[in-house]
Amino acid sequence: MTTVLAPVAGAAVGLVAVPDPVFSEGIVGPGLAIEPMREPGRAVAPIAGKIVKLHPHAFVVVGDDGRGVLVHLGIDTVQLKGEGFELLASEGDRVRAGQPVVAWNPAEVEAGGRCPVCPVVALDAVKEAVTRIAEGQVRAGDELFRWA
Repeated sequence: MTTVLAPVAGAAVGLVAVPDPVFSEGIVGPGLAIEPMREPGRAVAPIAGKIVKLHPHAFVVVGDDGRGVLVHLGIDTVQLKGEGFELLASEGDRVRAGQPVVAWNPAEVEAGGRCPVCPVVALDAVKEAVTRIAEGQVRAGDELFRWA
């Protein structure tokens, strides 16, 4: 069982609320999304493990059990080419669950015409393996879902 933490503060919502079919249809895997607070903050590691991919707008942490969790900070934020994001860790780093990885401001993302919603995805998992824990408002580091 893997407990996946909320990487950012905000309201926990289903992936169906994400305006991108790659996430809303579960193409990359099941999970939840967070409608973030519109204030500067830090996205934290959802699980303990190694950062195997790190971009300013997204990162993947793989635990010692081989399970990977994707955190995507906003939709179409790759187009920002890193502007407005600050990396607080490096690709290849080992992180503990709840450790800050990227600083960003969802309000700036939204002001630039992009959706700041944050999908949190259990990569290569089956939908039935994910159990939602969070309802309503969460803080970064709160339990979001469990992956059986």
